[in-house]
Amino acid sequence: MRQSVSWVASACVGFVRACVVVAVAMLVPAVWAAAVALAIWWGNPWTWIAPFIWACIGTLVLSRPVCRMFRLLVAKWTATVIPAGYREAGPVVRMSTGYWWNGYSYERTRRDALQDQRMRTRWRDPATWRDLRFTGIAPITAGVVASIPLAGVAAAVFGFSQSSLTMRLIGLLGLVVAIAGAPYAWRAVEPVAVRFLRASPAMMLADRVDELTAQRADTTVAQAAEIRRIERDLHDGAQARLVALGLSLATVEKLMETNPDQAKALLREARVGATTSLTELRELVKGINPPVLSERGLIDAVRALALDSPLEAAVSADVQLHLDPPIESAVYFGVAELLTNAVKHAHATRARISIARDDTDVVVDVEDDGRGGASARAGGGLAGLRRRLAVFDGTLEITSPAGGPTRVRMAVPCESL
Repeated sequence: MRQSVSWVASACVGFVRACVVVAVAMLVPAVWAAAVALAIWWGNPWTWIAPFIWACIGTLVLSRPVCRMFRLLVAKWTATVIPAGYREAGPVVRMSTGYWWNGYSYERTRRDALQDQRMRTRWRDPATWRDLRFTGIAPITAGVVASIPLAGVAAAVFGFSQSSLTMRLIGLLGLVVAIAGAPYAWRAVEPVAVRFLRASPAMMLADRVDELTAQRADTTVAQAAEIRRIERDLHDGAQARLVALGLSLATVEKLMETNPDQAKALLREARVGATTSLTELRELVKGINPPVLSERGLIDAVRALALDSPLEAAVSADVQLHLDPPIESAVYFGVAELLTNAVKHAHATRARISIARDDTDVVVDVEDDGRGGASARAGGGLAGLRRRLAVFDGTLEITSPAGGPTRVRMAVPCESL
């Protein structure tokens, strides 16, 4: 009895999914069928031009939404994620001349630059032609297979509406086909979508080259900014104090014979200045690479960071890690930035940091009880953190609904030493 109920439920769910697949797969053929019907209705051969043009425009407009719908259905029904692989448009920058540069041409207004960039990016994207190819393949593959239960139901309705025994047998056969095929007919959508919607090796290579080029540019900019920060801190802090210390020692040398008391006072001030300079240099070096990170590793460094944080932060780690220094540094400063954001922007009071390692990645989860709403906005700290992790093929996932909590997961491929 339980198996029968399970089979009926599976058949019902399968029939609904098959209907959805047929509806989505046949959108573009329906546009062409309507265009042909309209051309036949008009009768004049010259009037076929307008329906043909409208059908082409409809195909171009529907191709990307249809493919996105297929990816969504496959991900929801089978948990198979098919990356879209669409090229992202670059930033639109206003030049000193007043014109806007969109990566392809100069335009007078930002709106014109964005429209031109959107059009050029879409037409030059190989994924556009992949989507057009899929809209032609899907109806004769997944669409045909998914229509089997629908055809069976149609045959059953038509057969049972007739009085002859032969037609009723045909209707019975159609009903059997519909019930037996419903749980399986929609499953053809997964292999078809995976085969024809995923990016080709050439497209993946081109996207990877673009990604590495952007990462190299980001790394160069970040390094230059870090060097400028170090130079500014040295110039405004330790260097100024050391110059003042040198002047004080020169004055002491002159006053040693004539005014020993004032010379001693200047020496005391010089000693305080030297101590302050040493403290500033230590803080500067700590900002470049914390000593606890080099001496005790990532986990202990994160624990020390949690102790210094104004949040009530708890750190849990189920493994002992000793990673390559660049990876440790990226993860450490990533955690530091997330804790800072939790205090400064989310107004959180508690945070939980979890460090784990699976077969290929080191995974760090940072969760706070703040007000949520965090996102990787262009030019923001989280976007910069995502770029820094991407240098190591790392990823950053943000889950931050309005009202909180916020959970950020950093995953970096690595081999533990």
